[in-house]
Amino acid sequence: MAVSEKMSRLGTETAFDVLARANALAATGKDVINLGIGQPDFPTPTNIVEAGIKALRDGHHGYTAANGIPELRETVAADIEKYRDVTVSPDNIIVVPGGKVTMAFAIEMFGEDGAEIMYPNPGFPIYESMIRFTGATPVPIRLNEETGFSFDAETVLSQITDRTRLIILNTPANPTGGVVGAAELEKLAEGLKRHLDVYVLSDEIYSRMTYDGEGHTSMLGFEKLRDQLIVLDGWSKTYAMTGWRMGWGLWPDSLVPHAQRLCVNYHSCVNASAQYAGIEALVGDQSPVDEMMAAFDERRKIIHVRLNALPGVSCVLPKGAFYAFPNITGTGLSAKEVQDQLLNEKGVAAIAGTSFGAEGEGYVRFSYANSTENIEQAMDRFHEFLLEKG
Repeated sequence: MAVSEKMSRLGTETAFDVLARANALAATGKDVINLGIGQPDFPTPTNIVEAGIKALRDGHHGYTAANGIPELRETVAADIEKYRDVTVSPDNIIVVPGGKVTMAFAIEMFGEDGAEIMYPNPGFPIYESMIRFTGATPVPIRLNEETGFSFDAETVLSQITDRTRLIILNTPANPTGGVVGAAELEKLAEGLKRHLDVYVLSDEIYSRMTYDGEGHTSMLGFEKLRDQLIVLDGWSKTYAMTGWRMGWGLWPDSLVPHAQRLCVNYHSCVNASAQYAGIEALVGDQSPVDEMMAAFDERRKIIHVRLNALPGVSCVLPKGAFYAFPNITGTGLSAKEVQDQLLNEKGVAAIAGTSFGAEGEGYVRFSYANSTENIEQAMDRFHEFLLEKG
């Protein structure tokens, strides 16, 4: 059976492939430390779990509105006001099964033959995958190690052509842990006033995950950009709810009807009980989030020091998310060689930088969403690995 040609343009997310290989190795009895997959190693807080169970017991078993139950959308709007200091209407919020759905909807709306969509590189691999799938041309925004994996706003603006339809931003960022500063974002927003037909997808899924007082600058803070702006966020990272599949998008008025139709066509609605758990996550006790971030901060500092002590390796200090993205060019090995050999020979799972785009060659992503003990042991094994290769 022949599938359509466009399926050949659809990529994947290597982290899940590496996870499968790591699990297969572990099943043979090999001791594997997984610093590959990007999910918190903490359980979903108990109050959130209990809210989901209560919703099931209360009979929330059926379809809901395609854009999410009103109570949840109102709660998201209040959360946006609390953490981003911006007032939005619940009518502009669409709850979806995971952050990828907002991403895919935005790219599908603007992606077609002849269009260009700009995206961060190295960046989350599904950006480029979905852009190619739609037939649009992916135009990379190069993230530079020298600037902490930020970008230069003037360079980004200079890449806009009459075919540019969408610009994707991600800060704090996967895979680099980089944070784009407020000044650079402001320059970008100011420049986009000259391009009113270009939309922006701001992926802010790690908005609550910053360190050293860095804080998060949301693109929502630039009021004149609102009519061109789609914001992506959700529950997966902040509340350790990856398996609940809960995300939300904030859409401008002009795009809300299109996003709602995509919901109806793709998934009907989000799991009913999960939506009630989502309410509890936002209005309930936030101390588990604070505790999780304190643990991530400690691990961040440990892995940063350990990576910089390794031969042929250097690493900038991550400012957000829970990823370190060390430069491994000094080892003489490619990113994929480090990924594959480190797993097979030392039982440490990491992700090659090339899994996040061509600009990722020379880098490897380590997730520090794992215990301090495992991180220390993984770095010991990485050190042994490099000495053996040297």
